[in-house]
Amino acid sequence: MLKHRIIPCVLLKDWQLTKSVGFEEFRTIGHPKVTAKVYNKRNVDELIVLDIDASSLGKDINFKTLSDIAKECFMPLTLGGGINSLEDINKLLVIGADKISLNTIALKKPNFIKEASNKFGSQCIVVSIDVVKQNKHYKVFNKNMGVLEDLDLLEWAKKCESLGAGEILLTSVDNDGKQCGYDSELISLISQELTIPIIANGGAAEPMDAVKAIKSGADAVAAASIFHFTQYTPQAIKKALQKEGIAVRI
Repeated sequence: MLKHRIIPCVLLKDWQLTKSVGFEEFRTIGHPKVTAKVYNKRNVDELIVLDIDASSLGKDINFKTLSDIAKECFMPLTLGGGINSLEDINKLLVIGADKISLNTIALKKPNFIKEASNKFGSQCIVVSIDVVKQNKHYKVFNKNMGVLEDLDLLEWAKKCESLGAGEILLTSVDNDGKQCGYDSELISLISQELTIPIIANGGAAEPMDAVKAIKSGADAVAAASIFHFTQYTPQAIKKALQKEGIAVRI
């Protein structure tokens, strides 16, 4: 039986790991190497680190810090942010990434998803889709490009899959960092249209939020605030999932 995963998703900004609130406010959660060590001890299934200085400010990817994180990780590691070429992906894999997250480059050049998956394998390529809700309609959002009014969310998600994405990191911008629960409606909407795994991100406040996300169609849940600003641990989430009959790695 496929086991569902618990995945911290953190941001690299100003040489520190941070957590955003609605993609606007940023709170430092720790030194990169130390935080990676903590996640190792907390038995997380994977770790996602996104270099937002590289993606939002147009800086070079911080390979040095990402390499330091990778050296401390004894779980699968997904790296992203600021990727502009296949060479960038290759460098990230060389320093220790297991998977690569694409966002802006995928929106600007969708065929890059196909190029990347053909070269490195679809299991290596995660496409990150950020979503906002406006007038009861879900819209694709990008920190650099704003709301993409002309891009249909479902069509984009299906296109990512058809081009070779191995997973989708689905983030509710509205719920991000607010500890109000995952957007179950959004998760259900996307998961019903795709066959590849969906990683739900944005809003976890308590273990039952993860239960609801999985039951809504997510294959994995990503989170950060719940691990740094509440008493809950990844193990607590796993135990809640297990209690509900959901397969996890204990």
